Amino acid sequence: MATTELGTSVAREAVFADLPIPHEATTSRVVVNNELLRVVMFAMDAEQELTDHAAARAVVVQVIEGELTFTVGATAHDLVAGDVVYLAPNERHAVLARTPTRFALVLVKV
Repeated sequence: MATTELGTSVAREAVFADLPIPHEATTSRVVVNNELLRVVMFAMDAEQELTDHAAARAVVVQVIEGELTFTVGATAHDLVAGDVVYLAPNERHAVLARTPTRFALVLVKV
């Protein structure tokens, strides 16, 4: 995974061209990665799942395309394009794509 220098601005173009929604699978690409934050783009086919897990960093997720169920602890949220979730560090969560879906995940050092 390449490092993005904290003091250097960058633009990542054609991200979705390099990240098609796969048939019956989930893929991801790290597009920014430095000591402050990591930005990961996800593409998930319908019915694909990221099982219960947690991240040590604070997390922001923005749904870009599609519909998914985002479970935080024991609470499920049905999200659509444009919806945003904030997770405190170490918050347990899971993701289930209800339709072919793309979302951005930003992990922030706290």
